[in-house]
Amino acid sequence: MKDFQSLRIVFMGTPEFAVASLDALVKAGCTIVGVITAPDKPAGRGMQLQQSAVKKYAVEHNLTVLQPGKLKNPEFIEELKALQADLQVVVAFRMLPEIVWNMPPMGSVNLHGSLLPQYRGAAPINWAVINGEKETGVTTFKLKHEIDTGDVLLQEHFPIGENDTAGEVHDRMKEIGAALLVKTVKGLAEGTLQERPQAEGHSPQNTLLYHAPKILTETCKIDFTKTAGEVHNLIRGLSPFPGAFTSLNGKTLKIYRSEKELTNTGMAASEYKTDGKTYLKFACSNGFVLVKELQLEGKKKIAVEEFLRGYRFTNS
Repeated sequence: MKDFQSLRIVFMGTPEFAVASLDALVKAGCTIVGVITAPDKPAGRGMQLQQSAVKKYAVEHNLTVLQPGKLKNPEFIEELKALQADLQVVVAFRMLPEIVWNMPPMGSVNLHGSLLPQYRGAAPINWAVINGEKETGVTTFKLKHEIDTGDVLLQEHFPIGENDTAGEVHDRMKEIGAALLVKTVKGLAEGTLQERPQAEGHSPQNTLLYHAPKILTETCKIDFTKTAGEVHNLIRGLSPFPGAFTSLNGKTLKIYRSEKELTNTGMAASEYKTDGKTYLKFACSNGFVLVKELQLEGKKKIAVEEFLRGYRFTNS
């Protein structure tokens, strides 16, 4: 096997989550021969072309960048071959065709934000929080045909607090994942890692597999007929983006932070109660969800106390 630092690595990723992994590989002395990321896209009020977070990092560190529109494009395939990678590392990127993931002699390794086989799919962090999981983790695995199903290399567990948001879990996960990825690449270089099928790591106590599909608008609409715990989990699982929402006097209200209060409300689901100064809470099936941070349509995100100082309720 090659020395860890002499392995020729192509890195594939796009969002900020992937930057932590690329940075960890660079700081560990890895030889990054190319970075593959999404094409620049127009964004913002002026619709100016914006670079991905990964591209910005790569440019700052003088790394070769490729931005294919289509991954099967023959020109891109030739450019990728010319990089002569021993290994490809994939973090928060799109689905790869076989001609790409099967190209390097050592294959392609993916970092996924869950304890596979649980939470395969596009939004593993969000769904783990929405489902009230007490623990999550990261997995490195070898890519193969079916998405998120390849043989596991390494996993790392960490707890989710009962008030943690998806954003907070994301920020911890990207650092834990980056460290695990470096450990994985070292293990592959040294030939010390044992690949194992995902089914072998499946807990016999929990035979139900949870999936992590893309978050849709209907996912984000709060259903107050559910328990306070379920609503609280939805709110934190969609915070800071895209945000769980309801309506308040005809306007969309996004809720980013909440607490739950288990009690007999004596109110219909979705009715609210407020003193106009310190609290705003919505009735659920078994209690209230207390709003702590919110954003009313057309306004900025603020704490509930600040919101109540300036808002006039049409009824309460």
